[in-house]
Amino acid sequence: MSKPFIRRSFIKGAAGLAMGALGPTLVRAQDSRELVIVSFAGALQEPHQWLAKRIEARRPGLRIRLVPSESQDIVAQIKAAQGFSPYDAMPNGEPPHLIGIREAYIQKVDPRLLPNYANVFPEFLQKSQGYGVPVSYSLIGIAYNEKMVKTPPKAWTDLWKPEYSGKVAIPRASSNLGLGALVIAAKVFGGSEDNLEPGWAKLRELKPLVGRSPTQLLQMLEREEIAIAPLWNNDAAGAAQKGLPIKFVQPDPGPVAIISFMSAITRTRHPELVNEWMNELLSPEYQAMAARAPYYFGPTVKGIAIPEAARAYTPSTPAEVLRLQSVDWSKIAPVRGRLVEQFDRFFAS
Repeated sequence: MSKPFIRRSFIKGAAGLAMGALGPTLVRAQDSRELVIVSFAGALQEPHQWLAKRIEARRPGLRIRLVPSESQDIVAQIKAAQGFSPYDAMPNGEPPHLIGIREAYIQKVDPRLLPNYANVFPEFLQKSQGYGVPVSYSLIGIAYNEKMVKTPPKAWTDLWKPEYSGKVAIPRASSNLGLGALVIAAKVFGGSEDNLEPGWAKLRELKPLVGRSPTQLLQMLEREEIAIAPLWNNDAAGAAQKGLPIKFVQPDPGPVAIISFMSAITRTRHPELVNEWMNELLSPEYQAMAARAPYYFGPTVKGIAIPEAARAYTPSTPAEVLRLQSVDWSKIAPVRGRLVEQFDRFFAS
Protein backbone atom coordinates (compact mmCIF):
# COMPACT_ATOMS: atom_id res chain seq x y z
CA MET A 1 0.00 0.00 0.00
CA SER A 2 1.35 3.40 -0.90
CA LYS A 3 1.77 6.01 1.78
CA PRO A 4 -1.18 8.31 2.45
CA PHE A 5 -1.38 11.42 0.32
CA ILE A 6 -1.11 14.03 3.04
CA ARG A 7 1.94 14.19 5.30
CA ARG A 8 1.94 15.61 8.77
CA SER A 9 3.09 18.99 7.55
CA PHE A 10 -0.40 19.28 6.03
CA ILE A 11 -1.82 19.48 9.53
CA LYS A 12 0.39 22.30 10.77
CA GLY A 13 -1.49 25.51 11.23
CA ALA A 14 -4.91 23.88 11.00
CA ALA A 15 -5.92 25.16 14.42
CA GLY A 16 -5.73 28.84 13.50
CA LEU A 17 -7.22 30.68 10.57
CA ALA A 18 -4.49 31.87 8.23
CA MET A 19 -5.83 35.18 7.04
CA GLY A 20 -2.91 35.98 4.74
CA ALA A 21 -2.40 39.34 3.11
CA LEU A 22 -5.16 41.65 2.06
CA GLY A 23 -6.50 41.39 -1.48
CA PRO A 24 -5.48 43.63 -4.38
CA THR A 25 -5.85 47.37 -4.04
CA LEU A 26 -9.30 48.69 -4.85
CA VAL A 27 -9.63 50.01 -8.37
CA ARG A 28 -11.70 53.17 -8.56
CA ALA A 29 -11.61 53.73 -12.31
CA GLN A 30 -14.27 52.11 -14.50
CA ASP A 31 -13.05 48.76 -15.82
CA SER A 32 -14.56 47.77 -19.17
CA ARG A 33 -12.78 44.45 -19.58
CA GLU A 34 -14.26 40.95 -19.67
CA LEU A 35 -12.58 38.06 -17.87
CA VAL A 36 -13.65 34.67 -19.27
CA ILE A 37 -13.32 31.77 -16.84
CA VAL A 38 -14.02 28.14 -17.66
CA SER A 39 -16.09 26.85 -14.76
CA PHE A 40 -18.12 23.88 -13.55
CA ALA A 41 -21.68 23.07 -14.52
CA GLY A 42 -24.77 23.17 -12.31
CA ALA A 43 -24.71 23.87 -8.60
CA LEU A 44 -20.95 23.33 -8.34
CA GLN A 45 -20.47 26.58 -10.26
CA GLU A 46 -22.06 28.60 -7.47
CA PRO A 47 -18.81 29.26 -5.55
CA HIS A 48 -17.34 30.71 -8.75
CA GLN A 49 -20.47 32.84 -9.19
CA TRP A 50 -20.06 34.13 -5.64
CA LEU A 51 -16.44 35.04 -6.28
CA ALA A 52 -17.20 36.68 -9.63
CA LYS A 53 -19.74 39.01 -8.00
CA ARG A 54 -17.26 39.80 -5.24
CA ILE A 55 -14.55 40.86 -7.69
CA GLU A 56 -16.97 42.70 -9.99
CA ALA A 57 -18.18 44.76 -7.02
CA ARG A 58 -14.59 45.77 -6.36
CA ARG A 59 -13.95 46.62 -10.02
CA PRO A 60 -16.96 48.56 -11.38
CA GLY A 61 -17.48 47.84 -15.06
CA LEU A 62 -15.56 44.57 -15.11
CA ARG A 63 -17.54 41.57 -16.33
CA ILE A 64 -16.55 38.04 -15.34
CA ARG A 65 -18.15 35.51 -17.65
CA LEU A 66 -18.26 31.90 -16.48
CA VAL A 67 -18.34 29.26 -19.20
CA PRO A 68 -19.63 25.93 -17.82
CA SER A 69 -17.75 23.18 -19.55
CA GLU A 70 -15.62 20.14 -18.90
CA SER A 71 -15.47 19.42 -22.63
CA GLN A 72 -12.36 18.86 -24.66
CA ASP A 73 -13.90 21.44 -27.00
CA ILE A 74 -12.51 24.12 -24.67
CA VAL A 75 -8.99 22.75 -25.05
CA ALA A 76 -9.40 22.52 -28.82
CA GLN A 77 -10.46 26.17 -28.96
CA ILE A 78 -7.51 27.21 -26.81
CA LYS A 79 -5.07 25.31 -29.02
CA ALA A 80 -6.62 26.70 -32.19
CA ALA A 81 -6.57 30.31 -31.01
CA GLN A 82 -4.48 32.68 -33.07
CA GLY A 83 -2.96 35.31 -30.82
CA PHE A 84 -4.89 35.56 -27.57
CA SER A 85 -6.88 32.71 -26.06
CA PRO A 86 -10.70 33.00 -26.04
CA TYR A 87 -10.53 32.02 -22.35
CA ASP A 88 -8.43 33.40 -19.51
CA ALA A 89 -8.34 30.67 -16.87
CA MET A 90 -9.61 27.15 -16.41
CA PRO A 91 -10.01 24.48 -13.71
CA ASN A 92 -8.50 21.05 -14.19
CA GLY A 93 -8.38 17.87 -12.17
CA GLU A 94 -5.01 16.18 -11.78
CA PRO A 95 -4.92 14.17 -15.05
CA PRO A 96 -5.88 17.05 -17.42
CA HIS A 97 -3.64 19.37 -15.38
CA LEU A 98 -0.67 17.19 -16.32
CA ILE A 99 -1.78 17.23 -19.96
CA GLY A 100 -2.08 21.03 -19.86
CA ILE A 101 1.48 21.29 -18.56
CA ARG A 102 2.79 18.94 -21.22
CA GLU A 103 0.93 20.62 -24.07
CA ALA A 104 1.70 24.13 -22.77
CA TYR A 105 -1.81 25.59 -22.83
CA ILE A 106 -1.64 26.53 -19.14
CA GLN A 107 0.95 28.80 -17.56
CA LYS A 108 3.17 28.80 -14.52
CA VAL A 109 2.16 31.07 -11.67
CA ASP A 110 4.33 33.72 -10.02
CA PRO A 111 3.75 33.26 -6.26
CA ARG A 112 4.98 36.80 -5.61
CA LEU A 113 1.82 38.11 -7.27
CA LEU A 114 -0.56 36.01 -5.14
CA PRO A 115 -0.36 36.92 -1.42
CA ASN A 116 -2.62 33.99 -0.43
CA TYR A 117 -0.32 31.47 -2.14
CA ALA A 118 1.77 31.32 1.04
CA ASN A 119 -1.15 29.77 2.96
CA VAL A 120 -1.62 26.72 0.72
CA PHE A 121 -0.56 23.33 2.07
CA PRO A 122 2.85 22.45 0.58
CA GLU A 123 1.66 18.99 -0.50
CA PHE A 124 -0.92 20.53 -2.80
CA LEU A 125 1.58 23.03 -4.20
CA GLN A 126 3.93 20.16 -5.02
CA LYS A 127 1.16 18.48 -7.00
CA SER A 128 0.60 21.63 -9.06
CA GLN A 129 4.22 21.63 -10.31
CA GLY A 130 4.07 25.42 -10.23
CA TYR A 131 1.24 25.71 -12.77
CA GLY A 132 -1.76 27.55 -11.40
CA VAL A 133 -3.06 27.05 -7.88
CA PRO A 134 -4.63 24.06 -6.09
CA VAL A 135 -8.11 25.28 -5.20
CA SER A 136 -9.92 22.28 -3.74
CA TYR A 137 -10.08 18.54 -3.63
CA SER A 138 -12.88 16.02 -3.95
CA LEU A 139 -13.00 12.48 -2.62
CA ILE A 140 -13.75 9.12 -4.14
CA GLY A 141 -15.38 7.00 -1.47
CA ILE A 142 -18.26 4.52 -1.26
CA ALA A 143 -21.91 5.50 -1.59
CA TYR A 144 -24.72 3.15 -0.68
CA ASN A 145 -28.51 3.01 -0.51
CA GLU A 146 -29.31 2.78 3.19
CA LYS A 147 -32.61 1.03 2.45
CA MET A 148 -30.70 -1.87 0.90
CA VAL A 149 -27.61 -2.05 3.11
CA LYS A 150 -28.03 -3.26 6.69
CA THR A 151 -24.38 -2.95 7.72
CA PRO A 152 -22.63 0.11 6.26
CA PRO A 153 -19.29 -0.61 4.57
CA LYS A 154 -16.15 0.45 6.40
CA ALA A 155 -13.38 -0.48 3.95
CA TRP A 156 -12.76 -0.65 0.23
CA THR A 157 -12.53 -4.41 0.52
CA ASP A 158 -16.13 -4.52 1.75
CA LEU A 159 -17.27 -4.09 -1.86
CA TRP A 160 -16.43 -7.78 -2.24
CA LYS A 161 -18.60 -8.97 0.67
CA PRO A 162 -21.01 -11.76 -0.36
CA GLU A 163 -23.98 -9.73 0.90
CA TYR A 164 -23.40 -7.20 -1.90
CA SER A 165 -23.07 -9.79 -4.65
CA GLY A 166 -24.95 -8.67 -7.75
CA LYS A 167 -25.64 -5.26 -6.18
CA VAL A 168 -22.37 -3.44 -6.94
CA ALA A 169 -21.72 -0.98 -9.76
CA ILE A 170 -18.43 0.56 -10.78
CA PRO A 171 -17.76 3.72 -12.82
CA ARG A 172 -16.40 3.49 -16.35
CA ALA A 173 -12.65 4.07 -16.62
CA SER A 174 -13.11 6.97 -19.03
CA SER A 175 -13.65 9.19 -15.97
CA ASN A 176 -11.32 10.17 -13.13
CA LEU A 177 -13.83 8.48 -10.85
CA GLY A 178 -13.42 5.20 -12.71
CA LEU A 179 -9.65 5.38 -12.91
CA GLY A 180 -9.42 6.26 -9.23
CA ALA A 181 -11.58 3.25 -8.37
CA LEU A 182 -9.34 0.99 -10.46
CA VAL A 183 -6.17 2.26 -8.80
CA ILE A 184 -7.50 1.94 -5.24
CA ALA A 185 -8.73 -1.58 -6.03
CA ALA A 186 -5.22 -2.46 -7.18
CA LYS A 187 -3.61 -0.92 -4.11
CA VAL A 188 -5.79 -2.55 -1.47
CA PHE A 189 -5.08 -5.95 -3.04
CA GLY A 190 -1.31 -5.58 -3.27
CA GLY A 191 -0.84 -3.69 -6.54
CA SER A 192 0.07 -0.14 -7.52
CA GLU A 193 -0.05 2.32 -10.40
CA ASP A 194 2.76 0.25 -11.93
CA ASN A 195 0.87 -3.00 -11.35
CA LEU A 196 -2.87 -2.68 -11.93
CA GLU A 197 -3.44 -6.40 -12.49
CA PRO A 198 -4.71 -7.08 -8.93
CA GLY A 199 -7.26 -4.31 -9.44
CA TRP A 200 -8.43 -5.66 -12.80
CA ALA A 201 -8.76 -9.16 -11.35
CA LYS A 202 -10.77 -8.05 -8.32
CA LEU A 203 -13.08 -5.78 -10.34
CA ARG A 204 -13.85 -8.62 -12.74
CA GLU A 205 -14.52 -10.85 -9.74
CA LEU A 206 -17.28 -8.44 -8.67
CA LYS A 207 -19.23 -9.04 -11.89
CA PRO A 208 -20.44 -5.44 -11.50
CA LEU A 209 -22.91 -3.30 -13.35
CA VAL A 210 -21.27 -0.26 -14.97
CA GLY A 211 -22.31 3.36 -14.59
CA ARG A 212 -21.08 5.61 -17.36
CA SER A 213 -21.29 8.73 -15.19
CA PRO A 214 -21.75 9.70 -11.53
CA THR A 215 -25.31 10.75 -12.41
CA GLN A 216 -26.09 7.29 -13.76
CA LEU A 217 -24.61 5.64 -10.67
CA LEU A 218 -26.84 7.80 -8.47
CA GLN A 219 -29.87 6.91 -10.55
CA MET A 220 -29.06 3.21 -10.21
CA LEU A 221 -28.75 3.62 -6.44
CA GLU A 222 -32.02 5.55 -6.23
CA ARG A 223 -33.91 2.97 -8.30
CA GLU A 224 -32.43 0.19 -6.12
CA GLU A 225 -30.84 -1.46 -9.15
CA ILE A 226 -27.65 -1.51 -7.07
CA ALA A 227 -26.91 -1.12 -3.38
CA ILE A 228 -23.37 0.24 -3.40
CA ALA A 229 -20.80 1.92 -5.65
CA PRO A 230 -17.66 4.09 -5.65
CA LEU A 231 -18.74 7.73 -5.97
CA TRP A 232 -17.65 11.34 -5.50
CA ASN A 233 -18.38 12.86 -2.10
CA ASN A 234 -19.96 15.93 -3.75
CA ASP A 235 -22.44 13.82 -5.74
CA ALA A 236 -23.39 11.69 -2.75
CA ALA A 237 -23.90 14.81 -0.62
CA GLY A 238 -26.09 16.43 -3.26
CA ALA A 239 -28.27 13.32 -3.50
CA ALA A 240 -28.67 13.10 0.28
CA GLN A 241 -29.70 16.76 0.47
CA LYS A 242 -32.45 16.05 -2.04
CA GLY A 243 -33.86 13.47 0.35
CA LEU A 244 -32.56 10.37 -1.40
CA PRO A 245 -31.52 7.47 0.87
CA ILE A 246 -27.85 7.80 -0.10
CA LYS A 247 -25.05 7.62 2.44
CA PHE A 248 -21.33 8.18 1.93
CA VAL A 249 -18.37 6.44 3.55
CA GLN A 250 -14.70 7.42 3.64
CA PRO A 251 -13.49 3.82 3.56
CA ASP A 252 -10.33 2.33 5.05
CA PRO A 253 -7.46 2.71 4.40
CA GLY A 254 -8.73 6.07 3.16
CA PRO A 255 -10.73 7.77 0.41
CA VAL A 256 -8.96 8.90 -2.74
CA ALA A 257 -8.35 12.66 -2.92
CA ILE A 258 -8.24 14.28 -6.35
CA ILE A 259 -7.19 17.91 -6.56
CA SER A 260 -8.73 20.61 -8.74
CA PHE A 261 -6.40 23.37 -9.93
CA MET A 262 -7.11 26.76 -11.48
CA SER A 263 -4.57 27.91 -14.04
CA ALA A 264 -3.99 30.87 -16.30
CA ILE A 265 -4.38 29.92 -19.93
CA THR A 266 -1.47 30.63 -22.23
CA ARG A 267 -1.97 33.95 -24.06
CA THR A 268 -4.68 35.19 -21.73
CA ARG A 269 -5.51 38.82 -22.45
CA HIS A 270 -5.72 39.71 -18.76
CA PRO A 271 -2.92 38.06 -16.73
CA GLU A 272 -3.25 40.50 -13.83
CA LEU A 273 -6.99 39.78 -13.52
CA VAL A 274 -6.33 36.05 -13.62
CA ASN A 275 -3.83 36.48 -10.79
CA GLU A 276 -6.47 38.36 -8.80
CA TRP A 277 -8.99 35.57 -9.51
CA MET A 278 -6.57 32.84 -8.41
CA ASN A 279 -5.53 34.77 -5.31
CA GLU A 280 -9.18 35.15 -4.27
CA LEU A 281 -9.78 31.43 -4.79
CA LEU A 282 -7.18 30.90 -2.07
CA SER A 283 -8.75 33.42 0.31
CA PRO A 284 -10.11 32.11 3.63
CA GLU A 285 -13.54 33.47 2.70
CA TYR A 286 -13.77 31.54 -0.57
CA GLN A 287 -12.27 28.38 0.88
CA ALA A 288 -14.69 28.35 3.83
CA MET A 289 -17.68 29.00 1.58
CA ALA A 290 -16.74 26.23 -0.86
CA ALA A 291 -16.28 23.75 1.99
CA ARG A 292 -19.85 24.10 3.24
CA ALA A 293 -23.11 22.59 1.98
CA PRO A 294 -23.97 21.82 -0.73
CA TYR A 295 -20.49 21.88 -2.31
CA TYR A 296 -18.26 20.10 0.21
CA PHE A 297 -15.02 20.97 -1.57
CA GLY A 298 -11.97 20.06 0.50
CA PRO A 299 -9.96 23.18 1.43
CA THR A 300 -6.36 23.52 0.22
CA VAL A 301 -5.53 26.44 2.54
CA LYS A 302 -4.43 26.18 6.15
CA GLY A 303 -6.79 27.02 8.98
CA ILE A 304 -10.18 26.37 7.34
CA ALA A 305 -12.66 24.75 9.72
CA ILE A 306 -14.88 22.08 8.16
CA PRO A 307 -18.58 22.77 8.89
CA GLU A 308 -20.45 20.17 10.93
CA ALA A 309 -22.76 19.31 8.02
CA ALA A 310 -19.77 18.60 5.76
CA ARG A 311 -17.92 16.21 8.06
CA ALA A 312 -19.55 13.09 6.67
CA TYR A 313 -18.19 14.04 3.24
CA THR A 314 -14.90 15.86 3.91
CA PRO A 315 -12.01 15.05 6.29
CA SER A 316 -12.30 17.30 9.33
CA THR A 317 -9.71 15.93 11.76
CA PRO A 318 -5.95 15.44 11.47
CA ALA A 319 -6.44 11.66 11.60
CA GLU A 320 -8.91 11.74 8.71
CA VAL A 321 -6.66 13.98 6.63
CA LEU A 322 -3.69 11.69 7.17
CA ARG A 323 -5.70 8.77 5.75
CA LEU A 324 -6.24 10.38 2.36
CA GLN A 325 -4.96 8.31 -0.54
CA SER A 326 -3.71 9.61 -3.87
CA VAL A 327 -3.17 8.45 -7.43
CA ASP A 328 0.15 8.98 -9.19
CA TRP A 329 -1.43 10.41 -12.31
CA SER A 330 1.95 10.80 -14.00
CA LYS A 331 1.84 7.02 -14.43
CA ILE A 332 -1.88 6.67 -15.20
CA ALA A 333 -2.54 9.63 -17.54
CA PRO A 334 -0.14 8.52 -20.32
CA VAL A 335 -1.88 5.12 -20.59
CA ARG A 336 -5.42 6.35 -20.04
CA GLY A 337 -6.61 5.42 -23.52
CA ARG A 338 -5.35 1.87 -23.18
CA LEU A 339 -6.98 1.51 -19.75
CA VAL A 340 -10.35 2.69 -21.09
CA GLU A 341 -10.13 0.17 -23.94
CA GLN A 342 -9.25 -2.59 -21.50
CA PHE A 343 -12.12 -1.63 -19.21
CA ASP A 344 -14.63 -1.66 -22.06
CA ARG A 345 -13.35 -5.01 -23.21
CA PHE A 346 -13.73 -6.53 -19.74
CA PHE A 347 -17.05 -4.93 -18.87
CA ALA A 348 -18.83 -4.49 -22.21
CA SER A 349 -22.56 -4.65 -21.67
